[in-house]
Amino acid sequence: MRTALSGLTTRGRSFLAAGVAASICAVILGQRDLLRVGFLLTALPLVSVLIVARTRHLVTSARALEPPRVAAGHESQVRLRVDNVSRIPTGLLMLEDHVPYVLGSRPRFVLDRIEPHGNRHVSYRVRSDLRGRFPVGPLRLRMADPFGMCELTRSFAARDTLVVTPAVQPLPAVDLGGEWTGYGDSHARNVSASGEEDVVPREYRHGDDVRRVHWRSTARRGELMVRREEQAWQNRATVLIDTREDAHVGDGPASSFEWVVSAAASVGVHLCRRGYTTRLLDSEGDALAGDLEGIRAAPGDLEGFLLDALAVVETVQVTGLDQAEPALRDPNGGGLTVAVLGALTEDDIKRLGRARHRSGRGVAVVLDVSTWGRVPGALPHDSAVALLRQAGWRVLSARAGTRLSELWRSAGRIGDPAAAGSMSFAGTSRASAPAAPAAEAGGSTPPPRPRAAPTVGGGTVDEGERS
Repeated sequence: MRTALSGLTTRGRSFLAAGVAASICAVILGQRDLLRVGFLLTALPLVSVLIVARTRHLVTSARALEPPRVAAGHESQVRLRVDNVSRIPTGLLMLEDHVPYVLGSRPRFVLDRIEPHGNRHVSYRVRSDLRGRFPVGPLRLRMADPFGMCELTRSFAARDTLVVTPAVQPLPAVDLGGEWTGYGDSHARNVSASGEEDVVPREYRHGDDVRRVHWRSTARRGELMVRREEQAWQNRATVLIDTREDAHVGDGPASSFEWVVSAAASVGVHLCRRGYTTRLLDSEGDALAGDLEGIRAAPGDLEGFLLDALAVVETVQVTGLDQAEPALRDPNGGGLTVAVLGALTEDDIKRLGRARHRSGRGVAVVLDVSTWGRVPGALPHDSAVALLRQAGWRVLSARAGTRLSELWRSAGRIGDPAAAGSMSFAGTSRASAPAAPAAEAGGSTPPPRPRAAPTVGGGTVDEGERS
């Protein structure tokens, strides 16, 4: 009651004071009619306080973000719904939703009246040029009675989170190699003499088809068992993002680090949509997405996990790639490796070269950070590109203002005799056969599975890499 009385407006306090004064005068002067007026003036603000205090707890709200994940520079719509679950109408309502300053000004709405068991819908738009995770809410509701005697404020506890991801550029579908280098349960099924399938069951895993449950083994073991059947191999890819603070120049959306983050997001989304099981690594060798605690997500779900991780990635205080090298050489990674790099030193190139020879195909997107500013101790951009190519990487050179979608198209032509002539990759000539034709963007035909090939220096190469 004390909280409700504190919500009395100036009008309500004036009516209450006038009613008390009239009642006292009526008692002193013996005027019954004046006493009735005093009671009326006193009761009106008190009844308004009781009605507003009761209605405040009978008004609910809900919020929805459409969509809850947007790219930087794009808008998301916030929809609010206010319901009156009481049996009496509300008075004047003012809504105020709390949003961070980076999303825009704080929205305010005025609702005239909500009938009993009625609702109202309002919406507004938010936009951010900075990536990150931003809380939206809580909603504050200011209620007033129809006479303007009392105003009370209620704050709802519900909050929602808007994820602003880096800008993603659609990349053309080019042949990068590394396809069909994944994993599966098995690659053959035997048939016994009686003609029944020779089943080797295993434990049930989340996501397995229930039609593969082997009931005889389940009854014998007392837990769900499924049949091991032939499965298509999954393409694997590793995306390394250079998060070293010393490798970048500038602050804010125009910095070289934001270009690298946007490029890593574009590459990761492109690979996920092409069916790659993609993991994302930072300069410290930590898996940001794709292989967290040994759990691999499906490519369709992995795209969202990857964008969520890149929305909050920040620079780290490391000077070299010595911690990322063991992660790149991890045998559980394999397949295609794409490194999005900033300024490099000779030691960085040596480590990348050793990691390249222990993994599958490697593509390096090297950013010329000198177009943003000078980086002490870094190699000249042209020298770093040349050394990386000698180490066996396919190198894409980028500068300030370069669009990755245009640069990515040349990745499939590197090593093609028609485009770049003969080029040495780890001691192996690539001039013997033209590269396979790139699939059209959005095409459904998968790349051909490479045939077995002789080993070169302890590794395998496909038909297009034979000397």
